[in-house]
Amino acid sequence: MSITDFDETVNHERPYTRAWYERMRERFGAAACQQLGFYAFPADFVLSVVIPVYNEEKTLEELVERVRSVPVTKEIVLVDDCSGDGSREVMERIRERMEAEARQQDQARENSFGTNSDGEAFDDLIPPDRIRVLHHEKNRGKGAAVRTGFEHASGDVVVVQDADLEYDPAEFPRLLQPIIEGKADVVFGSRFLGDQPHRVLYYWHYLGNKFLTTLSNSFTNLNLTDMETCYKLFTRDAIRDVLPTLKQNRFGFEPEVTAKIARRRYRVYEMSVSYSGRTYEQGKKIGWKDGLQALWCIVRYGLKD
Repeated sequence: MSITDFDETVNHERPYTRAWYERMRERFGAAACQQLGFYAFPADFVLSVVIPVYNEEKTLEELVERVRSVPVTKEIVLVDDCSGDGSREVMERIRERMEAEARQQDQARENSFGTNSDGEAFDDLIPPDRIRVLHHEKNRGKGAAVRTGFEHASGDVVVVQDADLEYDPAEFPRLLQPIIEGKADVVFGSRFLGDQPHRVLYYWHYLGNKFLTTLSNSFTNLNLTDMETCYKLFTRDAIRDVLPTLKQNRFGFEPEVTAKIARRRYRVYEMSVSYSGRTYEQGKKIGWKDGLQALWCIVRYGLKD
């Protein structure tokens, strides 16, 4: 059964609210809820989703809609890294739509005296997602775009989300659980733990990733299986701590932030994620030069900030 199936048994309450979780625990028991990933978000919890964008006009709107469908209050931070296609126009269209919807919901709250047309209390509904749209006037690279997003993110937890459709935002609640329960400060979403589906592509990329992850682990003393993953979730305190020290503008961001998180001894969890990889014909951007840069960054930041 899916979350939606369970939700239909409890009067359509929003998943991950305290009332929803209490009903789940009463129905299935605490142990089963833990195994199923059922828990409650704090009432005022906000997830900041930082989305670096470079020539992603074909996938960006669908990706943002997937992010918005996740049942948690979100701040979506879109950072355009000087795209040469129509990505900037898509971003502005998304912002206008989301801001208009937020105004409509605020007006409905005022006019309905605390309930919507179905008689449901607005306090039980997800507050409208906030959106920030930022632009680089010169192409600087993914790492630089992620840093810009981090600088403007204000949520309790920050996650990096690529603008393509390789990673599924529906997995956010599962990845957030160790942080919400106070067990982790940082969560890595691994494509290689083995219990989630992933598209089969590029054997040599896989070997390269394994080599870089193993080398990174030898410097950080972490036992990660996927250092290069996009899905890295940070508590607000953790990312604010390392942000002033981050320097890498391209894909060297991944080993750099991993080394700096490890050096500060933050609690790191790793959880499996699904992966629908793109081919180069579909727009995949990372190449062998980025692998060499990652190798240099592993050694450089493994030795010193």
